[in-house]
Amino acid sequence: MFDQIDINQIRMACFVGIFLLMALLEAGLPRRQRTSGRLKRWPANWGLIFLDALVVRLIFPIGGAGLALLVLNNGWGLFPLLGWSGVLAGVLTFLALDLAVWFQHLMSHKIPLFWRIHRVHHADSEVDATTALRFHPLEILLSFVWKGLVIAALGGPVAAVLIFEIVLNGSAVFSHANLRLPLWADRLLRYVIVTPDMHRVHHSVYRRETDSNYGFYLSIWDRLFGTYVDQPEKGHDGMEIGLGPALTPKAHSFLFSLAIPFLRQGRGPDEDDR
Repeated sequence: MFDQIDINQIRMACFVGIFLLMALLEAGLPRRQRTSGRLKRWPANWGLIFLDALVVRLIFPIGGAGLALLVLNNGWGLFPLLGWSGVLAGVLTFLALDLAVWFQHLMSHKIPLFWRIHRVHHADSEVDATTALRFHPLEILLSFVWKGLVIAALGGPVAAVLIFEIVLNGSAVFSHANLRLPLWADRLLRYVIVTPDMHRVHHSVYRRETDSNYGFYLSIWDRLFGTYVDQPEKGHDGMEIGLGPALTPKAHSFLFSLAIPFLRQGRGPDEDDR
């Protein structure tokens, strides 16, 4: 049904379309007035984005769906062993991968070494569509290894993994977008999925808020495991985003952002930014 070229083309086309749509909506319906301009923030963000894309292309070119195809062709994984296929295996694969991403994100905040790497993502002084892709290459590699292990262990349908990858990439851009949704839409949507207002709380300088709302697509995991926070204490217009004065102002530099995991500056996972 799929070959590797089809998978990569489908995934890339969907991602580019969603990213451009969110960028246009941000321009027309911004949620917050920016405290730092794009010209200051975007060079580092785009530098990391292109570096990450290069690393993935060189080290893990087949992606998650390509790995699922390899697993399927070899009959590996739990679901083939149990004889599960079709819609049941697809739904379970999607839910398991979304939970796995939530758990990885949680561990990125709780394990000091992982937090050092994840700080690169949180060091942005604003949250917009580019922030969704602002990660250190080490975190990208760790993420691919983790998701790859889950995909190989499950042996779920290729279509389900491809759909998950498209949804995950799209929802990450959507949830980071500086986008003003109608209040009723935000309240309704966040019963099921992570909205921009819900995820923005996670980028607060305050630890109680940073250590919340870990979901990327489904909001159920934060509600189920007690990590859901409804609103930032100072409101969305008054909240401060980033990692505080020790790191965030310098994180506008691409080279400094690459060095963040190796620096002792900034808070640890059990400290406040102020």
